[in-house]
Amino acid sequence: MNILVLGSGGREHSIALAVHKSPQCSKLLCAPGNPGMATIAKCIPISLTDPQAMANLAEQEQIDLTIVGPEIPLVAGVVDEFQKRGLLIFGPTAKAAALEGSKAFSKAIMKRYGVPTAAFESFTDLDAAKAYLKEHPAPIVVKASGLAAGKGAIVCLSDEEAHQAVEDMLGEAAVFGESGKTVVIEEFMEGEEASIFAICHGKDYILLASAQDHKRAFDNDQGPNTGGMGAYAPAPIVTDSLLEKVKKTIIEPTLNGMIQENIPYTGVLYVGIMVTKTGPRVVEYNCRLGDPESQIVLPLYEGDVLELFDAAAKGDFSKIKDQALPSKSAAIVVLASKGYPGEYETHKKVTGIDEAEKNGAQVLHAGTQLDGDTLLTAGGRVFGVVGIGDDLAKALDQAYDAAEKVQFETKFYRRDIGKKGLQKCSN
Repeated sequence: MNILVLGSGGREHSIALAVHKSPQCSKLLCAPGNPGMATIAKCIPISLTDPQAMANLAEQEQIDLTIVGPEIPLVAGVVDEFQKRGLLIFGPTAKAAALEGSKAFSKAIMKRYGVPTAAFESFTDLDAAKAYLKEHPAPIVVKASGLAAGKGAIVCLSDEEAHQAVEDMLGEAAVFGESGKTVVIEEFMEGEEASIFAICHGKDYILLASAQDHKRAFDNDQGPNTGGMGAYAPAPIVTDSLLEKVKKTIIEPTLNGMIQENIPYTGVLYVGIMVTKTGPRVVEYNCRLGDPESQIVLPLYEGDVLELFDAAAKGDFSKIKDQALPSKSAAIVVLASKGYPGEYETHKKVTGIDEAEKNGAQVLHAGTQLDGDTLLTAGGRVFGVVGIGDDLAKALDQAYDAAEKVQFETKFYRRDIGKKGLQKCSN
């Protein structure tokens, strides 16, 4: 099969690696790709907001299956364009991708089909939002309804923070632009978060390993929200019984609801859950694999990832087995540029990757570029360093040992990835 992977980050590097391992993969293209992906695939520059250009590329290269990594092309309608041309693609249509692209839409779906989530209201008017906040004191969560690169959800622990958040989104500053023109204000849920990934076609789905992400920039969950500073899988908090509840009360009602809405869902349904005293509740939906969770759940999948994605795109899971409970553990430590998620410097020389991978770890490129033969930093999150072991402790040891060996000026990373998971494993 000729395969095209759309995207350029760590998630897409992990998808490309998984697909490259498949005996069914005869040619692999990545667009636009990154220096890490270029070691296993042909990389072609392209705009991920231009569905026609992406479809043209698939036609020109005689692609048998296109796999979409990030949310932006999905919300832009790349799947609709491919389907119009009879091209096979793995991902949801633009209408279905609104589960991530519009939090107001996703919350309405949850409410309509009885999916447990936080109580909420949506606003486009600043005064109305502020009036609501006066009646609903902090702690409370303020979310930009549109896409905000994982940074649009603000947990407000004081009334001042909450008023500032809605002012930033709906006021003149409009810090999230179009994404913040509609704001969702929701109840603060107490508990522990986890990530669940379902590979879906209509009402049918296959689960990957659960995972737990670390959103805050610094140790002990301090600092601003980021796109993710590390993760581990499977998440010990996601027990067999909890997973059954997620399937019956969240995934299945959501997929059946989308069918009733005449928007059947194909692709990755990523459900961020809060494990509360009353059971799992939805924090948010995403319409693609998580980043950095993708980098750990795909290596734990014990089947053929390409075969899985192809089966979902074609709507035939008859030969695929559910593998939500893997036999090993995986962990990822994100190496970021100092200052991320705020301002940071780039173009710092990178060394030590070969040394880092000698212990079996994988170093995935998230924000890099080549200047001749010199590898340079080019983003806030620069690398994801993945370790795999028989248990979480061994996976973390491998990841952290490798993380020390990758070197670039301004490098920083969290030192407490997996701490909660280790505590649960020891109980």
